[in-house]
Formats: sequence, structure tokens, C-alpha cells
Amino acid sequence: MVAIFRWSSALSGLLAGAFLLSGCATPVETRPGRTATEQLLVSHAAERAAKQLTLPIPAGASVFLDTANFRGEGADYAQSAIREGLVSRGARLSPTREGADIIVEIRMGVLSIDQISRVLGIPSIQVPISPQWTVVTIPELSIYSRNDRSGVAEFSAFAYERKSGKPIAVEVRASGTTTMRSHKLMMVLPWGQQEVRPGDSALDSEPWWKLW
Repeated sequence: MVAIFRWSSALSGLLAGAFLLSGCATPVETRPGRTATEQLLVSHAAERAAKQLTLPIPAGASVFLDTANFRGEGADYAQSAIREGLVSRGARLSPTREGADIIVEIRMGVLSIDQISRVLGIPSIQVPISPQWTVVTIPELSIYSRNDRSGVAEFSAFAYERKSGKPIAVEVRASGTTTMRSHKLMMVLPWGQQEVRPGDSALDSEPWWKLW
């Protein structure tokens, strides 16, 4: 009986130790500059802007896409979307400037996220509580709140003949936006779009109950 008691005590000690050790393990997670939802909003906006960027280029013409002035976060994805748009309209992409009939130069006006929050109540505020400017954040106290997040893209382009330099199109602009909207009632009852998932095409959809 004593042996069984000792064996049970030892087993309990091992389980307790394993529990404590497992509780001390902390996974390491990366902190990207943009969340997955924000990246999807931006990439969808870039695709919509690229589809709107139409140039009067003859079908079958060889085109070199000049991206020297197309810089910024998400630029590579947007450039690929613009190339896809050119190909879908019948252009042939040239890997070199010398082998092209037409040069298309593109610029990025914006490719980013906008966020607007509306609160019926008291928004979250920061209040200093000491001469050293230590601040305390007072959480939001609201009856109703709405949060809009939008991916915004604007591109511009001009095209000219490579050999003669004759302009084909100038000041061509295109823009695209994607918006998701979420609501919250009494700070605990959410509805609307809380996130965007890969493959989700239900962007810019208004909820049936739209408050201001």
C-alpha cells in the first residue's frame, strides 16, 4: 500500500512538473508590417486598378514595361497585374527595351490602406497621469461603432513609340478600391466583415443594416 502511494505521488509530481514546463513554452511569431487582411485589401485594389489601366496599343504590338518610377510596398504585385492586363488586351511583352515597338512607363500614385472609425459614444483616448507624461489608455465606451478599412490603388501611365519617341497615350490614370466594413453594438456584438480570407470575392458588400 505504501509502495502504491509512493508511486502515485511520484507520478503526480512528474505530471505537475510537465505541466509547469509546458506552460513556460512561448511560441515566437513574426510581426509583419501588414496583416493578411490588409495585404488582401491592397492586392485586390491593385488588380482592380490594373484592369482599368487601358492604353490604345495595337493588338500584337511588342511592349516593354518601364517600371523605373514604379516603387513602393506592393509594387512587384501591382507590376505583375499591369503586365497581365497588357497581355489580356493583345500586347506582346518584350523583355528588353531594344526589342520593343512601344514603351509603356508606369507610375504609382498610391497603394496603401485607409481606415475610418465612427463611434457613437466615447472613443478610446490617452490621458497623461504624471509629470513625466506617463499615459493611460481609456478604452472605448460606445453604444455603436463602425470601422471601414479600404485598400486604395492609383496608377498612371504613358506610352510612346520606341524608335521615333512619338507619344501614343499620355496622362492615363486608373484607380481601384476594396472596402470592408464591420459594426459593433454595445462593444460586444459584432457583425459585418471582420476579416478578408484568400479567395474571398465578397468585398465592397454593404450589410443590409447600414448605419450612417
